[in-house]
Amino acid sequence: MADVVEIRDNDVEFEDDDEGDQGIQKIKQKAKIKRGRGFQGSGTKADVGKYESMETDDSHGHSDGPGPQRSVEGWILFITNVHEEAQEDDIFDKFSEYGELKNLHLNLDRRTGFIKGYALVEYETYKEAQNALTALNGGDILGQNISVDWAFVKGPTKQKSRRR
Repeated sequence: MADVVEIRDNDVEFEDDDEGDQGIQKIKQKAKIKRGRGFQGSGTKADVGKYESMETDDSHGHSDGPGPQRSVEGWILFITNVHEEAQEDDIFDKFSEYGELKNLHLNLDRRTGFIKGYALVEYETYKEAQNALTALNGGDILGQNISVDWAFVKGPTKQKSRRR
């Protein structure tokens, strides 16, 4: 059984606290309304559109036009149509002929344990990556033709649209 407590407050009177109500109103007026994700700073319209950007190394000749884009650490090539039974050493040996590999990434299928069919190879310099791309695009690993392309590319340059 539950205990029941009976409260009788017929004889207690509550008085209106005008000063307290005014204090709450003052706090509400001073409070700033902060809406949206990531609200920081003044929240003025001038702050909109300011994002961190990465320094770009345009020493390879592609300044603002479309072309390869450097990742944070290096130049990454995307290799497709890799034979499913290829090993990391097969790809490493093939691509290390054109420069020192900074990173090599192979995704494996969890069910079969074989390669999913693509690989990512990272070089430190643009020249090494470009040499590997031109030499190995259309080449073969374990008798299967591979395709090599840049993992990150700059989009086309934005042109101002004309209103008619």
